[in-house]
Amino acid sequence: MTNKKWMQLFVSAIFTVMVPFAFADTPADAELLDEVPPPPKVQDGEVLEGEPEITIRKKDKKTVHEYRINGELYMMKIIPDHGVAYYLYREDQHSDWVNVGPNPPLAVPKWTLFTF
Repeated sequence: MTNKKWMQLFVSAIFTVMVPFAFADTPADAELLDEVPPPPKVQDGEVLEGEPEITIRKKDKKTVHEYRINGELYMMKIIPDHGVAYYLYREDQHSDWVNVGPNPPLAVPKWTLFTF
């Protein structure tokens, strides 16, 4: 048999098995289940409760939105009076702040070429 014949046989077998399920009626004694809530948010193995707390502060000529979960600062949105807003966030509790925005930090190579 050719590949085309095998494919036709396979497709017809699938339809033969699946068609009765597609047109099956719902039983009369079927009950609707309650809506299932989404799973809790988890960070580093700990369940996070509720929405993040947002504190808005005015610093110099910038507006800073601080985002906290369980009292821990994890992200800041910096909005300068003139310019584009950017975000600073931490990838984990022990890392430094990472800049995400129109002007990411400049990576300067720090190679040692000569020592005296």
